[in-house]
Amino acid sequence: MKAPMPAVGIFDSGVGGLSVWRELVRLAPQIPTLYVADQAHVPYGPRPPEEIRQFAEAITRFLQDQGARVIVLASHTISAAALWPLRETFPEIPFVGIEPAVKPAAARTRSGVIGVLGTFGTLNGPLMARVVERFARDVRVVPRVCTGWVEQVEAGLLEGPEAEARIRAHLDPVLEAGADVLVLACTHYTFLAPLIRRLSGPEVLLIDPAPAVARRALEVWHVQAGELSQFSEPTARFFTTGDPLRFQEQLRQLIGWEGRVEHLHWDIPERSLSLEK
Repeated sequence: MKAPMPAVGIFDSGVGGLSVWRELVRLAPQIPTLYVADQAHVPYGPRPPEEIRQFAEAITRFLQDQGARVIVLASHTISAAALWPLRETFPEIPFVGIEPAVKPAAARTRSGVIGVLGTFGTLNGPLMARVVERFARDVRVVPRVCTGWVEQVEAGLLEGPEAEARIRAHLDPVLEAGADVLVLACTHYTFLAPLIRRLSGPEVLLIDPAPAVARRALEVWHVQAGELSQFSEPTARFFTTGDPLRFQEQLRQLIGWEGRVEHLHWDIPERSLSLEK
């Protein structure tokens, strides 16, 4: 049996991680990629950390079987719950995670107030507490759990009066607190960035983690894949545990990608994934 092509594996609960995929492919279009959207369980934000770790371990095993040499946790929630356990369980695989970009936000604020927009799992976890303790001692941090934004992006509600009202409900209190830098601490929110920027105004800086994560993934790929990276073919495979046709539409809308989506099936008792034939 032919060995799978070495690739960068990326996963998220849904479409949010596509913001990282898009940046990675923009930087290095020749790199083969594998993307898993666990849309059967989206959103991850309200789920217990142990459940997220179980999902992440199963997805990692699948990506490893498909040839992933580097795996990107393209989600703050997954990184907060599962990054270190995954590194212990799979020491042979380099993982790239995401932490809330509090450090650059604290360095760039003029008002001394930064807003961190994220999910409950991200903003109430130990990772968030650590980055605030390390990098934000001299500024005020205003965290905001933006309930419903992940589902909003999954539904494709990115513009219009309804989208604007949902954004304002969480954005306005942070701006009223004096924040002049906003950290997007959820990869889904990247797709809301144009609307958030418009509602925030030109004086407010928005920090999107996707470009930095993509750069880091590329660095790790070059180290891990070595000479293999010179002979890569620019292939992309997309998988979802949800509705493949719906995910195809989302890929078209969000990143302009046209192609087939493969369906993954959860084996619930075994907490494992298999490709639907």
